Amino acid sequence: MTASPAQRSPLAGIACVAAGILFLTISDATAKLLGEDYSPPQILFLRALIALPFVLALTTSLGGRRALRTQHPWLHLGRGAINVVSAGCFYLGLAAMPLAEATAISYAAPLFVTALSVLFLKERVDGPQWIAVAAGFAGVLVIVQPGAASFQPAALLPLTTAVLYAVMMITARAISGAEGMLTTMFYIVAAQLAASAVLAPWFWSPVQWADLPRFGAVALFSTLGLTFITQGFRIGPASVVAPYDYTGLLWATLLGWLIWRDAPGLAVCVGAIFIAGSGVYIAWRAARPRHKRAGGAA
Repeated sequence: MTASPAQRSPLAGIACVAAGILFLTISDATAKLLGEDYSPPQILFLRALIALPFVLALTTSLGGRRALRTQHPWLHLGRGAINVVSAGCFYLGLAAMPLAEATAISYAAPLFVTALSVLFLKERVDGPQWIAVAAGFAGVLVIVQPGAASFQPAALLPLTTAVLYAVMMITARAISGAEGMLTTMFYIVAAQLAASAVLAPWFWSPVQWADLPRFGAVALFSTLGLTFITQGFRIGPASVVAPYDYTGLLWATLLGWLIWRDAPGLAVCVGAIFIAGSGVYIAWRAARPRHKRAGGAA
C-alpha cells in the first residue's frame, strides 16, 4: 500500500525533503567531528540510543499508543539496517574526504531514485529525463575521477551510500498510508538502534563527557532529517521531490568552509553542477503537464 492520491502533495513533499536535507547536513558535519575519535557503528548506535526516548515520548504524547502500531515491522527493520550500512559508509568517507566532496558524490542518490522509481514504482520517466540522469552520473565521474592518479578509493563509500539511500527512500512508499509521520519517525530510530547494536560492541571506544552534546546533536538532526525526507517521499512523487536533495550541496560547502576551511576544487564544483543541474531538470520535466511533454516542447 502507498499513500492515496488525496494524501499526496508535490509542494509539501518538496518542503519536507528540503528541510530534512538541512537537518541531515548539520548532523553529518557533527558526525565528521566525532569521527576523529569514534567509529561509525558507535556513532550510529549512540545517536539512536539518545534519540529513541525522546521520539517515543513525542510519538505517544501526540499520537497516543495507536501511533506505535505498524503493519510493516519487518519493512521498518529492513530499512533501519539499510540506513545503518548507508550512514556507516558515509561516515567512513567523511573521515577521509572533505564534507562537500563526500556530500556531492552521495547526492547521486536522487538519480538512483529516479531510475528505481521506474522499476519498482512504475513511474514514467521520458527520454530527456534519462539524458539528465546520464548527465548527473557524468558529474559523479568528474568528481570521483576513476582511473586518474588523484582517484581516492574512499570516494566509493559515499557512492555506496547513494545507492542504499535510494533503496531506503523507494521502500518508504511501501509503508501503509494509514501510518502517519510519528509512526514512521519512531520506527526509523528504533530500527537504527536494533541494527547498529549488532555492530557497536565490536568497535567501542570510551565516550568522553565533553562529546555527549555532539552525540545529542547528531541524534536530533539525523532523526529530524530522515523523518522529514521519508515523509516527503511518501506524499510527493519520487521523481519530483528527489532532486531537492541537492540543496544540501550548498549547506555542505558552507559548513565545510566554516568548520574546516575546506574549499571545493574545480572538479568537485563542475561535477556538483552537473549533478544538481540534472536533478533540477528532472524535477521540472516530471512536473510539466503530460500533453506538453508529448507535444515535444523543450
